[in-house]
Amino acid sequence: MTDDVLIRVQGHAGFISLNRPSALHALTLPMVHAMTEALLAWRNDAAVKCVVIDHADGRGFCAGGDIAFLRHSAINDNGESGRKFFHDEYQLNHLLFTYPKPVVAFMDGITMGGGVGISQPARFRVATENTKFAMPETGIGLFPDVGGGWYLSRLEGRVGQFLALTGSRIAGSGCLALGLATHYLPSSALADAKMRIASEDAERIDGILGTLSETPPESKIVETLFLINRHFGSDQFEDILASLEGDESEWAMRELASLRSKSPQTCKVALRQLADSIALADFADNMAMEYRIASRVIVRPDFTEGVRAVIVDKDNAPKWDPATAEDVTADLIDAIFAPLSAQEEWKPL
Repeated sequence: MTDDVLIRVQGHAGFISLNRPSALHALTLPMVHAMTEALLAWRNDAAVKCVVIDHADGRGFCAGGDIAFLRHSAINDNGESGRKFFHDEYQLNHLLFTYPKPVVAFMDGITMGGGVGISQPARFRVATENTKFAMPETGIGLFPDVGGGWYLSRLEGRVGQFLALTGSRIAGSGCLALGLATHYLPSSALADAKMRIASEDAERIDGILGTLSETPPESKIVETLFLINRHFGSDQFEDILASLEGDESEWAMRELASLRSKSPQTCKVALRQLADSIALADFADNMAMEYRIASRVIVRPDFTEGVRAVIVDKDNAPKWDPATAEDVTADLIDAIFAPLSAQEEWKPL
């Protein structure tokens, strides 16, 4: 067990509270294991009617996964321990997606990467005025994993592709508008919501959250959906860049500059990932695909370089390899998506 996750049963609700405030509750492998063990123990426990996932002290809901650990693995053990992290984290993501009891995730604060992976499978996803949602992996040479291919590809229009490529942050109001959240509550109402969920009939969770909900402010992401659909309509990264280059508006120039700073390899991986995911009928197949990608990407040059530039040295000047979209070949992308051996393939719990 680990003190970085607080596990308890209150009333008829099982509570999983992330408790690593110094790292904005970013997930470690022991945290993944503690959450999985709790969910498995409660799955057939008649006394536990629902599950609540939130964070304890400090800011943020969950800022992602343990990126420093993954980089260390890429450098020191050829990604072996990193692949173990991805494997077990994806089993947790799938367990939540298929969980037979209602799960309520309170996305109160930064919800990125791994935080998306443990909130989006929940039946009830609560955003607040503090929510900052993003999948920023293109900036560190990774890719929008933990089920990102499934969730982003199924958003309206091309907004999923936009979020996957740019890593843009959206507020709680945008999460509600796009369907990434099911309810929008003021943070001041969360304690009351949790108390009532724990003490009242689990069938009333939707009503409880609805009663405490408030109308969110206007969403900036909704205001740009026309531009997003226009410029991000292709699954070819070069086409998206060319479309933005042909638009001299401030918005287009800003998004073009953002894309120019991202890993071209990751951007092409993300577009292929979302295109392949939308054709899948089973979430487990999506996670198996993402595990294949993760197994290859973690030992590619862009991941260690991206983490160095953004998190370690913080010079924000990564030297991507390949350096341009044109240099990222179809053969390279095919190799990243290729099946693993039968022994290596990911499988759900």
